Amino acid sequence: MRRLTWWAAAFLILAASTAARAADDVLRICLDENLPPLSVHHRGKPGAGFDVLLGQAIAERLGKTLEIQWYESKLDEDSSPALEANALLSDGRCSLLGSYAFTQDGLVAPGVKTAKLPDFEGATRDDRRRRIPLGALMPGKPYMFSTLTVVLGPAAAQRRISDIGDLAGLRLAIESGTLADAILMTFDKGRLIDDITHLIPTRDDLLGALEQGKFDATLLDSRRFDAYRAAHPETKLAASGYSYPIGVNRGYVGLSSSAELLGSVDKVLSELDASGALANLGRAAGLTYLPPREPIILGDAFQRIIRSGAR
Repeated sequence: MRRLTWWAAAFLILAASTAARAADDVLRICLDENLPPLSVHHRGKPGAGFDVLLGQAIAERLGKTLEIQWYESKLDEDSSPALEANALLSDGRCSLLGSYAFTQDGLVAPGVKTAKLPDFEGATRDDRRRRIPLGALMPGKPYMFSTLTVVLGPAAAQRRISDIGDLAGLRLAIESGTLADAILMTFDKGRLIDDITHLIPTRDDLLGALEQGKFDATLLDSRRFDAYRAAHPETKLAASGYSYPIGVNRGYVGLSSSAELLGSVDKVLSELDASGALANLGRAAGLTYLPPREPIILGDAFQRIIRSGAR
């Protein structure tokens, strides 16, 4: 009987050791399922986007297998990207979360001790009810820069835009309550106000209205325009080539327990950046890729710009 118990214990130790080695061979990343062209996932289809290609490149260089935990971020008043990311990481759904916006507000210690998980692939009813004890988020090396761009309608496609002031005299459409709205409305003490028409984000089709020639230009997230062009290859909308100078870096975020992994990933990101591979992955995904820039973590720069008249 004692011999049988010894063998059982030995088997359990071997199984645990094997499972630990298997976990070490996996790079598990959480990605938003609806953030094209960064990341997109439809049921029954493989994931796609810049973050998928980047994750594969990193996993290959680390000698690991990439596994993606897809999740859905809710854009409503009750949602918090910081708490959603923290809950996913703290629950062990992934070791890293990709394309996280590096802002001071998003990286401070959470003001609450627990948070609910966002909806994620494989979630059960109990998962949707649970509250997860939170840790502290730790950013890695940023790998891209996100900002706003001016998109031009057919009638203004040849308009040269090198500054927000170049939009004067154009019929501007903007979504109410957005950062772009604040920037345009406060520019040069309200110089563009009479040119602006406000649309409701959840009801009106901003880019569709621009496509139909109802307006001449808009200011919006460049990622969003990349996604529109991919879905509408015949579009007559034109990229102005102008990028708003203030934006946010994006990269991987983990918990303090993933510090070693973050360090290893940072080294790979530096190699990919130096070789031009990051920009190449962006082009392959249809992303207007911009490299990270200072400040690494965005503070209140937008508030200062708006208070001073968005100049």
